[in-house]
Amino acid sequence: MALPALSSSGVKFRRVLAHFPQELSLAFAYGSGVFRQAGDKAGPGENNMLDFVFAVDDAVTWHMMNLTKNRSHYSFLKLLGPKQINSVQNYGAGIYYNTLVPCNGRMIKYGVISTDTLIDDLLHWKTLYVAGRLQKPVKILTQNENSKLQAALVSNLKSAVTAAFLMLPESFSEEDLYTQIAGLSYTGDFRMIVGEDRSKVQNIVEPNVPHFQKLYSNILQDCPQVVYKHHLGRLEIKVQKDNLHN
Repeated sequence: MALPALSSSGVKFRRVLAHFPQELSLAFAYGSGVFRQAGDKAGPGENNMLDFVFAVDDAVTWHMMNLTKNRSHYSFLKLLGPKQINSVQNYGAGIYYNTLVPCNGRMIKYGVISTDTLIDDLLHWKTLYVAGRLQKPVKILTQNENSKLQAALVSNLKSAVTAAFLMLPESFSEEDLYTQIAGLSYTGDFRMIVGEDRSKVQNIVEPNVPHFQKLYSNILQDCPQVVYKHHLGRLEIKVQKDNLHN
């Protein structure tokens, strides 16, 4: 089962993708430059940075090709070569970002992560850095036939639903569920205390409930732990919360 692709994925994102080496297992766009947030007057602002993540099977080879095509995107690390860039990428959350990159009249940033590191985060939530982004609506731009990655993407969504159930009462709205899910990756994030808008999670969810539904409706309909009243936008847990661990 592949991750649901949002039908509104635009041509402008694919035009950006055309500037990069195409050896990608997954590429997606995310953030306020892609999805409207509460407080925006219309759609995503044209001045907002566009954010991308590229998953690649062989990061050293991909960086080598990207240095040939887009050397100016890199910091001084370009002088050290693709192997050293990959070494830096393997620290922390296992993702390397190039940021403030002009492309097709917009500013973009893009992160590069190995497919294996992404799968590990999706299955085990080692950092939730990329897995957390994929629990919220994203625009899938390309995805190959890697069955392990496809299964991990779906597993990440199912795990997010189960974790959210444990923090909710026995009866709750869809919006309550999606707010809990969207907040998972921000739990314990120091930026939510200093710097970030404390209503950030709600601002993400409110205008994007239909996108969350597209991600999660099949999982909720097939979930034996809940009664999903789609027409009412409500859910009721059928079993004791302790049993959700089983």
